[in-house]
Amino acid sequence: MSDRIYIFDTTLRDGEQVPGASLNTIEKVEIAKQLEALGVDIIEAGFPISSPGDFSSVVAVAKAIGESIICPLARAVDKDIDAAAESVKHAKKKRIHTFISTSDIHIVNQFKTTREDIKERAVAAIKRAKSYVDDVEFSAMDAGRSDKEYLAEVVEAAIKAGATTINIPDTTGFTFPEEFGKIIKFLKDEVEGIDDIVISVHCHNDLGLATANTLAGIENGARQAEVTINGIGERAGNTALEEVVMALKLRRKNIYKTKINSKEIYKTSRLVSGLMGIPVQPNKAIVGGNAFAHSSGIHQDGIIKHRENYEIIDPKEIGVEESGIILTARSGRKALTHRLEKIGIRVKQKDLDNLYEKFLEIADKKKEVHDDDLRMLVSAESEVAKDANWGLELIQVICGNKNVPTSTIKIKNNKTKEIITQTATGDGPIDASFKAVDMVVEKTIKLKEYLVQAITEGMDAQGKVNVEIELEGQTYYGFGADTDIIVASVKAYIDALNKI
Repeated sequence: MSDRIYIFDTTLRDGEQVPGASLNTIEKVEIAKQLEALGVDIIEAGFPISSPGDFSSVVAVAKAIGESIICPLARAVDKDIDAAAESVKHAKKKRIHTFISTSDIHIVNQFKTTREDIKERAVAAIKRAKSYVDDVEFSAMDAGRSDKEYLAEVVEAAIKAGATTINIPDTTGFTFPEEFGKIIKFLKDEVEGIDDIVISVHCHNDLGLATANTLAGIENGARQAEVTINGIGERAGNTALEEVVMALKLRRKNIYKTKINSKEIYKTSRLVSGLMGIPVQPNKAIVGGNAFAHSSGIHQDGIIKHRENYEIIDPKEIGVEESGIILTARSGRKALTHRLEKIGIRVKQKDLDNLYEKFLEIADKKKEVHDDDLRMLVSAESEVAKDANWGLELIQVICGNKNVPTSTIKIKNNKTKEIITQTATGDGPIDASFKAVDMVVEKTIKLKEYLVQAITEGMDAQGKVNVEIELEGQTYYGFGADTDIIVASVKAYIDALNKI
């Protein structure tokens, strides 16, 4: 048995059946070209009979692609097959994919016919497609819920009619991997002529088992996997290309081979996501934003020491430059030091504990601490004199359109260790806070300039405040940063006072 696994991508057909994910012809061609660069063997380019637009898109893809086989989908209906053949007449490599249901639930409730009629329609459709192209694929829709003996009967008839690929779909995502594997094995054992064709599997993810079922099919003799990028598709989606390819590469690399250039996976994922307007869920296997991101201190420590401690795939294998060390309140000192070094900042060991405590204060306020947050943190710490007279202990502000802005400040005199509390009102919360500080330090300060900027990422970004104050004819500058702009303002004001 060949160890070659053919990758049949149906992103442009089954993937586009996701509500709101339709693509125009230019976008379909762009994706098709990327699928070809990825190394996809067969591209299911669309369902030509469904609309003039879909027909035109398949024609455009057929003209644009040279290496991959271009395959349109057709029901077991003459006009569908004729349209499919016309749509790929310019393709360098072409296939027609025709299908009909074999489960009794579909035969009775959807087609309202008999098993014998279904078999006759399948044979007729394959013969008609064979009159146009040599490469014909037949799908027994809802095979996962079909009677195995009847399924084998239809498959054998399809092979005799000229089908070169037989697809066994788990159309409703119904089967368990063990069950699905047994279906493939049963067909391998019972169907005459099946060793002369390629068995394909097309699994849906209604129970979250699409990839597992596909792999079970391969392990039992299937040699073509029908997949989509990011696992998009009807209802809960299809088997994800990236999951099957990387599972085989990681766990079965000495058994099965594909033509996929895995370094193109991430690029392809992002292209499809962007053009279809379907975000990739953060925890999506292989291509999700968190797939190579680490926020736990224990995991970060392990990754920094040796990547394989917590990563089974090198991110470079799928086209991601490096793993992500995500700084959060769960991150440890090693992760903080690692990130600081990555952005060119080296911290002496004696200063690390104090910096780490300040880092945790920020991390408790933000979901994620970014590089700009760290730069501001280090800058703020370096600008505060070690013998600073004053340190902010607490600030509590009351404001709003029905309240007089009132600020209560607690400031520590670092020389006497005394904590002084003052409350003041003002034109706004910041004015009230500055007045309360003036009362603590018992000085009359003139505020000459006040500048605030949001300089880090996200809704919870840190605010950076610069102030210029004047006392007795001398000018002093202060700097402060915090996720709370009032706190940042008071920090800047006190920083300026400490430079007097």
